Amino acid sequence: MSRRTRREFLEDSMFATAAALAAGSATQVFAQEEQVRSANETLSVAVLGVNNRGRDHLGGFAGKGSTVVTHICDPDERVGQRQAEGVSRRQNGKAAKYVKDLREVFDDPSVDIVSIATPNHWHALAAIWAIQAGKDVYVEKPVSHNVTEGRRIVDAARKHQKICQTGTQCRTNPGMREAIAFVQEGGIGTVKVGRGLCYKRRDSIGEKGTRSVPEHIDYNLWCGPAPDGPVTRPQFHYDWHWQWAYGNGDLGNQGIHQMDIARWGLGVDSISNAVISYGGRFGYEDAGETANTQVVIHDYDDKTLVFEVRGLETDRYKGADVGVIFEGTDGYMVIASYDSGTAFDKEGNIIKTFRGGASHYDNFVKAVKSRNRDDLNADILEGHLSSALCHLGNISYLLGDEVSRDEAVDRLKSYDHLEDDVVATFERTEEHLAENDVKLQMTSVKLGPMLKIDPVSEQFIDNSTADTMLTRDYRKPFVVPARAADV
Repeated sequence: MSRRTRREFLEDSMFATAAALAAGSATQVFAQEEQVRSANETLSVAVLGVNNRGRDHLGGFAGKGSTVVTHICDPDERVGQRQAEGVSRRQNGKAAKYVKDLREVFDDPSVDIVSIATPNHWHALAAIWAIQAGKDVYVEKPVSHNVTEGRRIVDAARKHQKICQTGTQCRTNPGMREAIAFVQEGGIGTVKVGRGLCYKRRDSIGEKGTRSVPEHIDYNLWCGPAPDGPVTRPQFHYDWHWQWAYGNGDLGNQGIHQMDIARWGLGVDSISNAVISYGGRFGYEDAGETANTQVVIHDYDDKTLVFEVRGLETDRYKGADVGVIFEGTDGYMVIASYDSGTAFDKEGNIIKTFRGGASHYDNFVKAVKSRNRDDLNADILEGHLSSALCHLGNISYLLGDEVSRDEAVDRLKSYDHLEDDVVATFERTEEHLAENDVKLQMTSVKLGPMLKIDPVSEQFIDNSTADTMLTRDYRKPFVVPARAADV
């Protein structure tokens, strides 16, 4: 069945469930509309993008009894063929078919699940097309390349009643869940500040220039929704993270995990009321465009979410480098890994430690079989909201001006209504840069505006320029729907 035909079928079926939707919850209708799968049923999985993170997806689904990887899709034929051969060995000879074009996967009725580990710029459209084709979806973080894309995935999942899990696996780990519950239940008192950290050394990606695309890569398919301009980075794979057309910097790469934990722990279930960001790409000049040093501050009225990206050499902060710190009236919680956390009192004495991991893929498969999205630990809505916080921070940064160190401090002083001491955070960042021979007294910093946001409409308030950055221009036919009605 073609993608369009399948979509029309699903849209027509919505009329049949209208009465049920009026009478009961969406979760109840979900269970009625799609029969609960047998616990012993083996589900067919197609993995999209297998060069980096996708290899973990293969390990999560291949030969697990409840799932079998039947399709591997990648525009890099060399990578795709190699991983297909490896999966076949892992599945005791059960072959995985290599497919170059992801649309062929969506048109195959034998595929039950699509697992997406492509570059960021493909996440949303691949998820939407898969959902429209009747597949359940596991999509990597960030779930989108911009704010509007994330909301469209949520719209599609709800409209077509599909299970859609976000790849923020920390939400499944028992140690993390217990640590967050401890914070939310007042274990360290009242928490006003959640501070995410992405202190992760990133070297220069090399000099900017025009490079040829490797012959084994279908560049049209690789670019998809993004512009198909010249390749300007020396390393084709992975380093796209640091170029705006495809990636979102470390804020949306590593940092999305910690952004999600920070929002989760603060107990906020929307995007913020306002955002401001500052930083720069310091220490080297290369083909990268995104900030390697960045601070993002989200205003939630009585709570503040602060995020710090440091790509140069740095010390840990309160024992964490890639992690989250919750600052409470009676103590603080340090989350320094994906599956553990430690609560301290005001004097730094340990109150309690939490630890334990689990399979995020297994949690997803459980929900696919039950047809109950409440079984998901990271439903697509959670992924959209946390991804959006990253994108909103980047919008403020991109709209920023190059200012002196003193002007930056003067501007930040006007935000003393925030729960965080934003000037102190800036001064810590300044000290970090100085340790890397970057003196803000001798150079400039990019300081964005404080952008006010309507969390309900997910639009900026009285800022049409910023609103245009909530989406992007798409390259036909790889177009993400602009409206909920079009998914």
